Amino acid sequence: MRWVCWVVLPTATSWVVFPPAAQRGRSPRRRQGLLPTAASPLEIDGSVIYESLSEFGVHAGQDVVVKYGGHAMSDDTAALHFAQDVVLMQRLGIRPVVVHGGGPQIGEMLERLEVPTRFVEGLRVTDEETVAVAEMVLCGSINKKIAAAVTRAGGHALGLSGRDDSLIVAEKLIKHDPKTDETIDLGLVGDPVSVNAKLLADLLDQRIVPVVAPIASGADGEKVYSVNADTAAGAVAEAVQASRLLLLTDVVGVLDADGQLIKDITPQSARKLIADGVIKGGMIPKLQTAVHAVNHGVKGAAIVDGREDHAILKELFSKHGAGTLVTPGTPSLLHVR
Repeated sequence: MRWVCWVVLPTATSWVVFPPAAQRGRSPRRRQGLLPTAASPLEIDGSVIYESLSEFGVHAGQDVVVKYGGHAMSDDTAALHFAQDVVLMQRLGIRPVVVHGGGPQIGEMLERLEVPTRFVEGLRVTDEETVAVAEMVLCGSINKKIAAAVTRAGGHALGLSGRDDSLIVAEKLIKHDPKTDETIDLGLVGDPVSVNAKLLADLLDQRIVPVVAPIASGADGEKVYSVNADTAAGAVAEAVQASRLLLLTDVVGVLDADGQLIKDITPQSARKLIADGVIKGGMIPKLQTAVHAVNHGVKGAAIVDGREDHAILKELFSKHGAGTLVTPGTPSLLHVR
């Protein structure tokens, strides 16, 4: 029996597909549209091949947790490419776990059902009726669509709620007003305290992609909590000691005081930028999630521009990445942007 393989390599702007030597000169077959349109192999040089193959080695056999949401989930073409990318990651020997959001879809359903929504300091208060709607939307609709999309793209995926087999157990999130230090009661919003890593490992060992909705059980097994998707993804990444945590968002990444993208950052630098007021608003909790993950065993956490085509593959396998990478100390030479 002869083994042949395709080598798929990213450049800064395109993807190059190298067919087996026996087939070069003929048009490659693209199974189920998994392979992006190929550029000419003449567009890249040996350094790009070395770079990409080195990255394959870094992540092969490792768990990579992806928080999926924003444009990448709401745009049909981007959603198709995301599913294809997850399958390609799996075929390259990576063990992907997907944790998804769905805030806008929850908001739409609450409005449609005329469920009153209350906000405190810009944060939605989640009562029992609201968390029931959140569970219906996240677990019953979005979760199954993502798992089905991965399956259609040629992979194997299983949709899970954080309540399944105590996958995510949470306690009530205690939040304080930064100005007054008063406690803000957000209702049934949870903060993860444990993750069933064995359940995820068992699925990954069978080459099944876990697709996780951020709904958690309380310690008593009865209470239901809604968990921020970034926070849930960070907890999952820490539990499985992931090679990478990828937080997809709708911005280019973390920006410096001049509005320029910071491509690599350490936890110490991140804390200073937050303290100095350079990083503001919604980027603060995302960066804090990334920093917490890196400080608890995740080898690297990236805030990725999900508006870019095939953003997760660019972040994992190209020199330039697709956002801001948080690493424990001096960034690896493989990730100097």
